Amino acid sequence: MLADKDRIFTNLYGYQPWNVDAAMKRGDWDNTKALLELGQDKIIDVIKASGLRGRGGAGFPTGMKWSFMPKEPRPDRPSFLVINADESEPGSCKDREIIRHDPHKLIEGALVAGFAMRARAAYIYIRGEYIREAETLFAAVAEAYDRGFLGKNACGSGYDFDVFVHRGAGAYICGEETAMIESLEGKKGQPRLKPPFPAGAGLYGCPTTVNNVESIAVAPTILRRGAEWFSSFGRENNKGTKLFQISGHVDRPCVVEESMSISFRELIEKHCGGIRGGWDNLLAVIPGGSSVPLVPAAEIMDAPMDFDGLKAVGSGLGTAAVIVMDKSTDIVRAISRLSYFYKHESCGQCTPRHTPCSGGHSEGMPPRLPSC
Repeated sequence: MLADKDRIFTNLYGYQPWNVDAAMKRGDWDNTKALLELGQDKIIDVIKASGLRGRGGAGFPTGMKWSFMPKEPRPDRPSFLVINADESEPGSCKDREIIRHDPHKLIEGALVAGFAMRARAAYIYIRGEYIREAETLFAAVAEAYDRGFLGKNACGSGYDFDVFVHRGAGAYICGEETAMIESLEGKKGQPRLKPPFPAGAGLYGCPTTVNNVESIAVAPTILRRGAEWFSSFGRENNKGTKLFQISGHVDRPCVVEESMSISFRELIEKHCGGIRGGWDNLLAVIPGGSSVPLVPAAEIMDAPMDFDGLKAVGSGLGTAAVIVMDKSTDIVRAISRLSYFYKHESCGQCTPRHTPCSGGHSEGMPPRLPSC
């Protein structure tokens, strides 16, 4: 079980104010200039050494993704960081808690990550239904500008960096990185064919990296505490701490920060008070948000909650949105409802085929729940 001293998100439940003064008392914006003085390549090396993998679902190594950006951006083609705060995956609600209770972790992370990638600016694309969260984020960005943390000579580093907040219009498909870029450009949110990949031609045709909120928000803490500290949690290739969002038939649904690779049983016992009606009443679990396959009770009980552990039982960690279903659940009805959601949200477009059909997948492809 993760000790309180090792938690990155110390205001996850909003017991303290979100504003900049409270955030600084919690350690945010603590000599950020010194972090930037490590140098762009060094920052990327530390993130690589930490073992951080993307927290948005795919689990791609974050430091490696950052290293794909041009080392010398052209003046006519600046680099951009796009932060995915669209969070429309059924069962997922972790980024919402970061934005409304700890927004300065995200904003400081945007500066650090943007600097490491030689980015001109960061665009935070926030889910349209997140009304209060967007208000908090706009206000927090304004505070950061007022304190000189953003804009010209950000944090006194000599580096100019801007952060823009863009509200989406409620389309789940815009959670896919190229559809999000299309939407940011004012066009209909539809996935682009790859290649070109965003690192070569992304937002406005410029080099772009798209990262999840949690992936960016943990970066400053990793740099302050060191790669060895972060990589001390979890199994090989599954390092660090992780926000788990647990819903469904547990006694206490919650969002909690825990060590990667904690077993499903321990996660539920420690933080949720167990399964409703006892462990014998557990039927199945969707461990990573509704786009990953469900796992029967017998197979998930002692499975490590990480990328490899859940892959081994035929599913995936995804966003770590853990949906617990007891024996009162009609599985066929539940999957039917989720399938209708993906159909309604126009998923399946990420498959490079010609004509999306009405079933949420592309012609010639078997029906499935697309994770984009």
